[in-house]
Amino acid sequence: MPSVLIVDDEPNIRRMVGALLSAEGYDVRDAADGVTGLALAEANEPDVALVDLMMPGDLDGLALLQKLRERRPDMPVVMMSGRAALTDAVRATKLGAFTFLEKPLTPEGVLLALASAFELRQARRAAAALREDLGISGEMVGESPVMHDVRALIARVGPTDARVLITGESGTGKELVAAALHLASPRRDRPFIRVNCAAIPRDLVESEMFGHERGAFTGATDRRIGRFELAHTGTLFLDEVGDLGAEAQAKLLRAIEAREIERVGGGKPIKIDVRILAATNKDLGRAVADGSFREDLFFRLNVIPIQLPPLRDRPGDLPALVRHFSARHRTRTGRPLVQWHDDALGALSSYRWPGNVRELANVVERLAILHAGSVVGRAEVLQVLPTVAADPFSVPAGENAVRAGETLPILPLSDALDAYERRLISAALAQSDGNVAEAARRLQTDRPNLYRRMRRLGLASAGE
Repeated sequence: MPSVLIVDDEPNIRRMVGALLSAEGYDVRDAADGVTGLALAEANEPDVALVDLMMPGDLDGLALLQKLRERRPDMPVVMMSGRAALTDAVRATKLGAFTFLEKPLTPEGVLLALASAFELRQARRAAAALREDLGISGEMVGESPVMHDVRALIARVGPTDARVLITGESGTGKELVAAALHLASPRRDRPFIRVNCAAIPRDLVESEMFGHERGAFTGATDRRIGRFELAHTGTLFLDEVGDLGAEAQAKLLRAIEAREIERVGGGKPIKIDVRILAATNKDLGRAVADGSFREDLFFRLNVIPIQLPPLRDRPGDLPALVRHFSARHRTRTGRPLVQWHDDALGALSSYRWPGNVRELANVVERLAILHAGSVVGRAEVLQVLPTVAADPFSVPAGENAVRAGETLPILPLSDALDAYERRLISAALAQSDGNVAEAARRLQTDRPNLYRRMRRLGLASAGE
């Protein structure tokens, strides 16, 4: 529910505009002077402020506008006055007023101004949230039959509000599919908000998802707007949804079914209009069978399933992906473009890519940095690409034992175990882009234990 603060010394204006906005679904608070208005803005963080220019007291409208711009820079302020000179309007605009309404006010004018201001507020919130996340373009590369099928399904499902569950190994591009679904929908110009469920501490999931009021718990010094509210009228992407605990699953199910949330410490239901997309690298069907994932939530999320193939099952797409990532690196950095020899592409195609497209992007970027403006061949690829031949302790994806007839070099057992452990941790960190929490999850251990092992093996600097 969008919230509005009305600051005007005229009781009739506060009463009439408040009634109009309440009838339109706004949460309205009002103040008769600038000092009280500033206190309410700091305490409640409204989405938009509607401020009268001419007010008695220590803070008139322009002074209040300046204070609000300093303390709540993302909150649009709509100024209004019946006696303002042109110079006042110009000054208000220079101070950052969103727009200026002349009295007598009209219902249409007020509602239009506030709707536009609220859209700006949402865009600013979404931009702030997305700055924390990876850049998302929705661009999908590859002409293999399976990618044609994925794109065709996105084209059919994207324009609907159907919930979609995207599955596949880590690094296969689940986030890109979610972005493509959003861009294909009528919500394309509204917020696209991503939540990495695996990265949220379990005791903060509710605050992250639904937000909290100031003072709701120790450390809650300000109101926090949750990801559901940020995504209002847009798309909410729940990445790694299979990592949510039982309590978080129950609260998520309720939010989806009721289409409303409550901030922690709030107690007032907030209506939300979001499209839910979810992704996981886990087998949720098996998780339902073993009781670690709610069956009713699984059915709510799995309306339309999209399964993404691993990169090793679409080798024909690899050359196009390599050139795409190489060109993207050049665009981002301005460094000379790398030329790829056929034997380099052959070497890349022969690798199993346990980290899938994400791992390929990292390898291409590394080669583009090391060999900017040069030709990359097989030798250059093998210098940065892990291979079984070069590393007897590397285990290909899906294999847990030494092949029949294979001989390994004889090393002291402790050295061999340390080398193998170092290799596994390094690979997990590489596939997690250096994120120790994600690497620990992949290795099925906890983060403190992983840090201890990294320090013992001389890898501590990689994750600290």
